[in-house]
Amino acid sequence: MTSVRADHGLLRARTAVVVTFATSGIAFASFASRTPAVREALGLTTAQLGLLLLCMSAGSLAGLPLSGPIVYRFGTASGVLGGAVTLGVGLGLTALGLAEGTVAPAAAGLVLVGLGIGVWDVSMNVEGADVERRLGRSLMPRLHAAFSLGTVAGAGVGTVTAAAAIPIAAQVGAIAVLSPVLMIWSTRRFLPRAAPAPEQGTKGSGVLRAWREPRTLLVGLLVLAFAFTEGSANDWIAVALVDGHGSSETVGAIAFGLFVTAMTVGRLAGGALLERFGRVAVLRATAACALVGLLMVLLGGSTPVALVGALFWGVGASLGFPVGMSAAADDPARAAARVSVVSSIGYTAFLAGPPLIGVLAQHDGILVALFVVVGALVLGLLASGATRPLTPS
Repeated sequence: MTSVRADHGLLRARTAVVVTFATSGIAFASFASRTPAVREALGLTTAQLGLLLLCMSAGSLAGLPLSGPIVYRFGTASGVLGGAVTLGVGLGLTALGLAEGTVAPAAAGLVLVGLGIGVWDVSMNVEGADVERRLGRSLMPRLHAAFSLGTVAGAGVGTVTAAAAIPIAAQVGAIAVLSPVLMIWSTRRFLPRAAPAPEQGTKGSGVLRAWREPRTLLVGLLVLAFAFTEGSANDWIAVALVDGHGSSETVGAIAFGLFVTAMTVGRLAGGALLERFGRVAVLRATAACALVGLLMVLLGGSTPVALVGALFWGVGASLGFPVGMSAAADDPARAAARVSVVSSIGYTAFLAGPPLIGVLAQHDGILVALFVVVGALVLGLLASGATRPLTPS
């Protein structure tokens, strides 16, 4: 009977963590798919839009180093719920700024959004890794596929609301309410919080030690490279279609939707590919795929070619982040600290990416600016060897 209850609890936790990943994707993509509308609502230049997006990135970088100690002390459920509430408050402020056409509340709100996303992200990855270990089979790629499905849904919301000329402020306000409500439901179904192992009790969360581990740092660089590749499309692919190819805002939202759809397909298929070919070979192949897609968007010369390129770009960017999280969590005793460090390094891409690409785009155009992603893909290729499975200590 105890075993039956345990299995039921594990299945409930699996469902809950899937909902958690998907909701995170919806919350992010519903906003990201309409960045041109944000620019118009606030009267920003492309470079100023990049600086505004920097506020979200800065908030994430503040939240990520805190997430490991938060998970260690309070558990993953509290981390996810606290992050969702913070995100909801931030989106509310952002909606207020968009409605009034005022940058200050939108910027402050995006800092809180980033802070909430940072804590939410690490907490749900640690919970997902725990469920994966207890199930005894691959789960992390599918969880990140759930996130991607959420981004597909969010992009769909963005496309429909853009086509219907629904104000961006109304859309953001609705997501501000929905996200915390769903997380109240899902976090109640997480696995019971486990007490720290005896050897951990005297070492705290272990985050500082993880920052001195060469493998953890290399995995972090890998995640940074693929996060930059993914984040550049998340933030700028819609703008690339609008400004670079002269398309409408609706077509820009469609391009974003194609990108996140391709990421979803890549993550759904990724588990089987990883089991057959291994992490390193798969990551190198996906980096090449991303490069092909990127060049189609930048050099293809037409909207149809760019839309096909968005598909290749999405597949290529799909597995770097989840594989990096799995590699960081290879040793369950050190998972929270290592995932926190790897996420902190990876999210540096979201700090550097928006303003860098925005400033370059202001001077040279968005299509030229996106060539910096090539450097990120080279870094991903060089660091992929660090993801070879680690024997738990």
